[in-house]
This record gives sequence, structure tokens and C-alpha cells, in this order.
Amino acid sequence: MSYPTNARPPAASKTRHAEIVQQVAERIAVSVSQVIVGKRNEVRMTILGLLSQGHILIEDIPGVGKTMLAKALARSIGSSFSRIQFTPDMLPSDVTGISLFNQKTREFEFRAGPIMAQIVLADEINRATPKTQAALLEAMEERQVTVDGVTYATPDPFLILATQNPIEYEGTFPLPEAQLDRFLLRIQLGYPAPADEMNVLTSQQVTHPLAALYQVVSVQELTAAQAAVREVYVADEVKKYIVDLVNATRTHPDVYLGSSPRGSLALFRTAQARAAMAGREYVIPDDVKALAEVALAHRIIIGPASRIKDVSSRTIVHDVLASTPVPGASAR
Repeated sequence: MSYPTNARPPAASKTRHAEIVQQVAERIAVSVSQVIVGKRNEVRMTILGLLSQGHILIEDIPGVGKTMLAKALARSIGSSFSRIQFTPDMLPSDVTGISLFNQKTREFEFRAGPIMAQIVLADEINRATPKTQAALLEAMEERQVTVDGVTYATPDPFLILATQNPIEYEGTFPLPEAQLDRFLLRIQLGYPAPADEMNVLTSQQVTHPLAALYQVVSVQELTAAQAAVREVYVADEVKKYIVDLVNATRTHPDVYLGSSPRGSLALFRTAQARAAMAGREYVIPDDVKALAEVALAHRIIIGPASRIKDVSSRTIVHDVLASTPVPGASAR
């Protein structure tokens, strides 16, 4: 397939945005891949979420490296890291923090919860009650928490990596639609290939490779890369393609509730980041198509009748991609 030249930015726009993003992304990817072996695409998808300033939901079985991925990412960018192990008896204050009365100063002091870190691992998020899960909503959308009427900003950069187990449902609570919608991407790590698993055994024979990781990107460089992503050019035809895809999820016969406008923004931002990571200053439809499943599938609710027939949200996205015309495409 070939695409028209109007996907490119105006000729007068001579920028280095893609170069800035590409360099930062590559350094982080090389660093994290020392720990997460054989999962380069998943690692790059996580970095893409970080550069797009969004949160990521990792849905997978235990033991495939979800925690190590978060720790390696935090160490590579020199950020603070915290882990929240969600359980049914957790309270919202266990996440956000509390105000304690200081007997000496006769004033209330805020004791920050684990959410006030730059990289937050929300482990087994679907084990907490909806009341506790709701404590994350404000932080995920507005990057702040409110405790006893006082608002506290989260640190910058701020990324929540949440995990949930797709197999063991006993003692779990389904994530509310409002919370699912706040995750920029949903990805899976999966089992490593046999050869990669052999490398894991060898690399961890004496020490864990995480101990040898060091900071490869400064906070200033990461912030500059995040700002550069937003400068990547997106033609009106590509924007319309994004909107058409999202609208198609709302009218699909098997769908009870389609993607929200936040899904359009997620696809827009991540497509910009993917283009920049590939060294381009402009988005092409292939960027959108490559990210449609991870950006939209978790925002789609299947109708009851279709759920009985084992229709999945991923199938819906593939149907939508197949039926929505690609802008300006022509066969070679």
C-alpha cells in the first residue's frame, strides 16, 4: 500500500522531534531488554505509553515479568518507584495517603500514599473493591489526589502500570468501565520463547540483571521527548480515519458500548509516539492500524447475546479495521 504525500508535514517544518524521541526510546528499550528478555515489542509498547503520558494495563498470568518490567523501567529513567499490592481489605487511604494530626505543631500533616511515586505498579488491581479502585481515578486522569479537601499533585513523570490475572477470577472484582477507559493501552507479555527462557536462566544464575541496571535517560530528556511527541504532524485524513474507527466500534452489532472519545485521543497520541519512535515527523495510517487493538479493545463492552457466542473485543477491533476504508490508500 502507498499513501499520499499529504500525510507529511509542510515542507517548511524542519524539526528534530522524531530524532529526540527516537534516541530516548532506544536507550530505554536497550536498558529494559536486559531484564525483560525476548519481549522487545512489549517493552517498546510500554515505552510508547510512557512517552504518550498514559497508563498501561498488563493483563497476564503470574510470573512472566510484569513487576520486573515496571522496576526496570523506573531504574532506567531514574524515577521513584512504588508497588501497591491490591487486596480486598484495602482502603482508599492505603492508596492516596492520609492526614495525621501532629501533636507538636497542632496541625494536620499529609502522609503520602504509594500513589505519589513516578512509576507505580498497581499489582492485581482487580482484587481491590470498587471503592478502593475508585481512589485511582483522580490520579490517573488529573494527576492529583485529594485528601480531606486538600489537593496534592502527583510527581512528573507519572505512570501507572497495573496488572490483572485473566485466569483466576475467584476473589476479584471487575474493573469499572470508567477505570478501564483511563488506561491508554492494554498489553500482554505472554510466555517467553524456549531460547529466551534459557537466556533468563543463564542471566540469573548468580545475580539478577536488574541489579546492574543504571539510569540511561534523565528526567529532563524524558520530558523533552514527551513534549516532542505532541509536535508530530497528523494530517486531517488520518484524524478522520481515527474517528471513523472509533465510531465504527459504537455501531457494531455485537457491541453494547463502544469506545469513548478518550479512545480517539489514545489512538491519536500513541500513533504520534509510534511515528516518532520510527523516526518520522508524521503519522501514517499504518501507525493507527498497529495500535488499534491495544488502544481500543479494553474500552469496548460486548453485548450479552454476543458474549455467549464468545465474541471478543479484539475480534470487534479486527472487524472494524477490515471494514473501515483507509484514507488515500492505493495498491502498488
